[in-house]
Amino acid sequence: MTVVEIYSDGACSGNPGPGGWAAILRYGSSEKVISGGEKETTNNRMEIRAALEALRCLTKPMSIRFYTDSSYLLNGATQWLADWKRRDWKRKMGKLQNVDLWQALDLELQKHKITWVWVKGHAGNELNERADQLARAAIPPV
Repeated sequence: MTVVEIYSDGACSGNPGPGGWAAILRYGSSEKVISGGEKETTNNRMEIRAALEALRCLTKPMSIRFYTDSSYLLNGATQWLADWKRRDWKRKMGKLQNVDLWQALDLELQKHKITWVWVKGHAGNELNERADQLARAAIPPV
């Protein structure tokens, strides 16, 4: 079975500030690149948004190898999400930041079989570097 590979990244100019997100989806010999930005956001929101929009591109359940340099996204999706849901979308210490995006991402995650792969940012991984450049390019002008 062919696995979809997704590389995503988020970026911000200031935190909060204008931000961009991007994802590269590869399936066999096909590639799709998506990106977008927001005028007032945070880096963490852009990381989640990149993952969310990438998964929304898929029209059927897939096996995915998802690459990210964001520990926040990786840990949120693989470790923290179940506890947040059990606590009615709250953290142990109170309010959960980015709850709207986490809830939307949770719905998309349930559709697929995902293997998460953490990659070190700015360490020469070609597609991770490309996703970073695309996310930075998507930051709207101030």
